[in-house]
Amino acid sequence: MDKTSWIGVIMGFAVLVGGMILKGSSPIALYNPAALVIIFAGTIACILVAFPMDEVKKIPSLFKVIFRNEKTVSIKEMIPMFTGWAMLARKQGLLALEEKAEEVEDPFLQRGLKMVVDGQSQEQIRDLMEEEIAAMEDRHELGAKIFAQAGTYAPTLGVLGAVIGLVAALGHLDDVALLGKSISAAFIATLFGIFSGYVLWHPFANKLKRKSEQEAKMKMIMLEGLLAVQEGLPVRTVEEKLLTYLPAKDRVLDSEEGSGVPLEAQKEA
Repeated sequence: MDKTSWIGVIMGFAVLVGGMILKGSSPIALYNPAALVIIFAGTIACILVAFPMDEVKKIPSLFKVIFRNEKTVSIKEMIPMFTGWAMLARKQGLLALEEKAEEVEDPFLQRGLKMVVDGQSQEQIRDLMEEEIAAMEDRHELGAKIFAQAGTYAPTLGVLGAVIGLVAALGHLDDVALLGKSISAAFIATLFGIFSGYVLWHPFANKLKRKSEQEAKMKMIMLEGLLAVQEGLPVRTVEEKLLTYLPAKDRVLDSEEGSGVPLEAQKEA
């Protein structure tokens, strides 16, 4: 579960309701079926017009990405894994890593390790894996673009809802009490448009972009680790190479704790 997404959304609605109460307005005013239809159904209509159906079908999976944290290998977990592979490769050769490849759960890392075992050149491995990362980033960018576009449409639809509401309000000029309620209801659509656009859709797009950047970074680290193992670099060198991706304070911590490889094995490697 991505706690920041859940907390952010809950806080957003709490701020909306709490702000209305503090301003002396009743939260019940938010229950306006016409405004809800104009903003949320209207945003869906705009998305359907703007994107092909095969891309729109991916929206439920995008919500899963936003509100769930996928299990991934951290850099700290990768360091002993790669140093172990480096030690094994230097002692027994790259073919000794074939069994290790079957134990890897990450499909990207498993594919790369198998290419190393198969003896493909570093240029081939780098080209293929960088192409895979680029393709992944393109897919993720599309998902973020859907929410970014929704964030653009919603506030404008809020203005449309306000105009529609004001047109209806002008029909009650003879009744001051009803006129006031109609004008109030007209601006609820604007409220929903701005709220959904800038508290939901645009932040969702940004969260997808950040998660994509983090995933691409992790895959690039995996690639560099695999190439270091294939090159036959010493265990300590592989460890130092991966430690550069950690903040300085975490690097000191890891160097004190050790790489997870016995010192004798490091010297021998």
